[in-house]
Amino acid sequence: MSLDTVVEDIRDEARTRAEEIRAEGEERAEQIVDEAEADAEQIEADAEQEVERTIEQEREQALSSAKLEAKQERLEARRELLQDVREDVEEEVAGLEGERREGLTRTLLEAAAPEFEDADTVRVRGREDDADLLETICDDYDGFEVGDPVDCLGGVVVESEGSRVRVNNTFDSVLDEVWEDNLRAISERLFEER
Repeated sequence: MSLDTVVEDIRDEARTRAEEIRAEGEERAEQIVDEAEADAEQIEADAEQEVERTIEQEREQALSSAKLEAKQERLEARRELLQDVREDVEEEVAGLEGERREGLTRTLLEAAAPEFEDADTVRVRGREDDADLLETICDDYDGFEVGDPVDCLGGVVVESEGSRVRVNNTFDSVLDEVWEDNLRAISERLFEER
């Protein structure tokens, strides 16, 4: 075998080996590209899902916030309406006149009087506009006299000099009690809650 033949065989073998290496490299490069494309597709799909989740969460938060705000506005409107009704009732009570006012005032004083049976002097206080009415009513009770007026819708505040007993039987206190006891029914009736 000649040296040229050996060189040529080595060259052929090198070319074959180079071709195999190049083919393996191209195959590996294709695998890497395919894997990269698959990874990119997965990353894109994951990102889309995350964006959709974020959008849905923000939508849910916005909806919850809007519902809460609407509920708060509805409650505030109801509170204001109840306050308006309460003020109307107070005006009606304050505007009671004549026999009706006298009858209610007498009833409230009669309810308080037993607390003061042993007292020598009892002071009966009420609305300034009711001073004459209170004088007339107090004439029916021994030791009862009209005291300084109090800021109220009507009725009486009864106090004794000798003891620390004080009975608040004003229209205001009665209205407060009735209002609290019936607030649920009032609200149901106004807002038709069943």
